[in-house]
Amino acid sequence: MDLILHLRCFVAVAEESHFGRAAARLGTAQPPLSQRIKRLERELGVRLFERNSRQVTITKGGMLLLDEARELLARSEALMATSRRIRDGDAGLLRAALPPDIAGETVAEILADFQRRHADVELELHELSTSEQLARFASHDLDVGLIHHPCDVTGLGLGPVLRRELGVLLPRDAPAAAFDEVPLDALGDHDLILFPRANAPALHDDLLTTCARNGYTPAAIRHGQGSSFIRGLIRSANSVAFRPRAARSADAAADDPEIVWRPLAGAPLALRHSVAWPQGRSDAAVTAFAEATTHAMWKTAAVTTDLPSRPVHLRPAAEYYL
Repeated sequence: MDLILHLRCFVAVAEESHFGRAAARLGTAQPPLSQRIKRLERELGVRLFERNSRQVTITKGGMLLLDEARELLARSEALMATSRRIRDGDAGLLRAALPPDIAGETVAEILADFQRRHADVELELHELSTSEQLARFASHDLDVGLIHHPCDVTGLGLGPVLRRELGVLLPRDAPAAAFDEVPLDALGDHDLILFPRANAPALHDDLLTTCARNGYTPAAIRHGQGSSFIRGLIRSANSVAFRPRAARSADAAADDPEIVWRPLAGAPLALRHSVAWPQGRSDAAVTAFAEATTHAMWKTAAVTTDLPSRPVHLRPAAEYYL
């Protein structure tokens, strides 16, 4: 027996005191409505109505059950409303990820913006490399994330491609630091600090290929991600590292007198990002995270793109030419 349907019929008859009017209210015929009431009475073991040819009167037992029935119907409607909101991404849990190179200022802006858009969605935010994000997408353990290009985006939808121009961090006393814009071939005497290749293999290889094409083949590759560790290598190991121009400070190492940031001549290197999600998961919460992340990157990370920043257009990955 569909208890909710039968209770809805019970409440309608009780409030209308007439089977015909109750049937019209419910959009059904009177005979099926009468049969549902009789079945509910059998199931409950309680006579709910007294009937005669002219009127229907609720019994004392029916009166005692009426408030309970209304409460159950209200709870049922609330349950269905909540389930619809979860299905549509308006409530529940969103599992999201950002790569390790995103600045704390940008992370804070994303969280604040998302909270304004969807305060009733719990955001579970992880710090994950592109490779880790792709693996979690494949295992259905991640709903949305910010990935680096190039990578395999099969089966993913993407937001706009955001470009962050890379400059170079190098020792202040290095000859190349005298340039206003440093040619890549002027870095030949320095080792290069890069993120571990496993984090984003295609990006790692793409950066090295571009360096080689522009005359810079480092004698050694040193792996590092933490800013303090990287600054230590730059100061003591004759190394350089590529870093984006910060939106609010042209010198990413302004607090370190031994290190300077310089743009690269011709802007040959850049990081490219997109918000990504499994195709078919572009619900309201994913859209809100994509918009919050894109807007935060525009506001704090000095990104550029050929696509408009508002609104975020969610589309299959195949529609982007990367």
